[in-house]
Amino acid sequence: MATVVLLRHARSTANGSGVLAGRSAGVELEPGGQQQAETLVERFAPVPLAGIVSSPLTRCRQTVAPLAGARGLEPLIEADLSEVDYGAWTGRELKALVKEPLWNVVQQHPSAAVFPDGEGLAAVQARAVAAVRAHDARIGAAHGDTAVWLLCSHGDVIKAILADALGQHLDSFQRIVVDPASVSVVRYTDTRPFVLRINDNGGELASIVPARPEPGTAPGDATVGGSTGQPHNEHPDTNRPK
Repeated sequence: MATVVLLRHARSTANGSGVLAGRSAGVELEPGGQQQAETLVERFAPVPLAGIVSSPLTRCRQTVAPLAGARGLEPLIEADLSEVDYGAWTGRELKALVKEPLWNVVQQHPSAAVFPDGEGLAAVQARAVAAVRAHDARIGAAHGDTAVWLLCSHGDVIKAILADALGQHLDSFQRIVVDPASVSVVRYTDTRPFVLRINDNGGELASIVPARPEPGTAPGDATVGGSTGQPHNEHPDTNRPK
């Protein structure tokens, strides 16, 4: 198993528009979002990346493009990490949607929410979690348990993945905040996921690179008494990008 960085796409032309864009065509990064994407190259400099997996939507492809280019990586496109299919809600104004009876279900009981002519949030979580775990197992098998990889997707999709990693019911996922261009980090093991970051908007990333396990412990063991932290110089040079 490996460590995945969950990156929400950078700010798009739909963010702040008051419209539920969903899978609408023509949604791209706004100038500020493009700048956010460019800054990822420097922010991820201390982190080796074994691979990049992206939602097929343009705003995600544009977000990872600068980092992928700098690393010489070709992003793998994964349909199961795409935005929620909001069906008939797609393209509608939020001020109108809040008056729909389904709005309160989405807020209070999202596991029961199914969008008209679209998909349910429980189905979104099922496809997204299955996809992230499959890619994590693939990358871990190819690159080892200390491998780190990047996944770029959408707010509700990442919140659903984090709820699963935290052992929370989907009905609690609205308590999780995931901003544009933020990173959340999950380290999967054979016994449990460890959630290292949530909605990190600018913190250092060197410390997410896994160190070798302490003698006598397994990768899935939790630290009794709490972690003591990990100095950056404990990462072997072989874990750093060249």
